Amino acid sequence: MTNKKTYKIIFYNDEDIFEIYASHVFPSELYGFIEVEQLLFGEKSQLLIDPGEERLKNEFNDVKRTYIPMNAIIRIDEVEQQGVAKVTGSKGSVTKFPVGGKIDN
Repeated sequence: MTNKKTYKIIFYNDEDIFEIYASHVFPSELYGFIEVEQLLFGEKSQLLIDPGEERLKNEFNDVKRTYIPMNAIIRIDEVEQQGVAKVTGSKGSVTKFPVGGKIDN
């Protein structure tokens, strides 16, 4: 019996933070990208529908493989069991790191 690995991938997408689950994660042949295959989402038979997970299901509908830029990755964890995919940090709640310019004191 083989244990199926599950990975939790947290990454920036525009101004949102996506948390997704997948069975396969590895460096891509495309330089600077992580390749993610077999995205995992909750069962459709659930009575309660999480709008964040629904948004991600729609975003990744029919996606066989996705490539995420390495600089967008926050962290990748191997987890015991799949959690709920979600979107956090919706528009405007993530503060960008200041680049250049004058620092006000």
